[in-house]
Amino acid sequence: MPAARESLLDAAGAALAARPWPEVRMVDVAAAAGVSRQTLYNEFGGKAGLGRALVRREADRYLDGVDRALSAPLRAPERLVAVAEWTVRAARAQPLVRALLTGSWGPGLPAASRSEPGPGDLARAVRDRAAAALTPGEGPQRCELAVRLALSYVIAPGEEPGAGELLGLLSAPNRTAGARRPPG
Repeated sequence: MPAARESLLDAAGAALAARPWPEVRMVDVAAAAGVSRQTLYNEFGGKAGLGRALVRREADRYLDGVDRALSAPLRAPERLVAVAEWTVRAARAQPLVRALLTGSWGPGLPAASRSEPGPGDLARAVRDRAAAALTPGEGPQRCELAVRLALSYVIAPGEEPGAGELLGLLSAPNRTAGARRPPG
């Protein structure tokens, strides 16, 4: 049944790319996947279950991309830039990833459940993955910073900094440690 599940999720993702979630019909998803509606209902229980599974899969795919960026044969700052670039690309390409990272769920998307990770959860997951992938001192906090900087370009698109500018920001010594914030 795993092949049918993936086919159904692929079909649901394609349907969502073509029209808002409320207009996605279960019969069309099943037909596109080449399975019966009963198979679809057996696998997901209903449209809400299909939507939750689709959201979960996109969250997992995003984190898989983070893992790929962190495992690249590059220096730590360059891997952090790769995480930031992946975050922007994934959020722009996938509305569900954008919603997961920003917490902004439009009416055309499947409803988010409380069991799905929120933006803070994903940022912490990326930080924790960075802590596991980078050697001590390379800065999992910088990885979280990279994701949060990338999210600023997802939320408020503008002229994106080049990789060199991001690299400079992420590889510079942490000047804020011990520094006091200005009042107000």
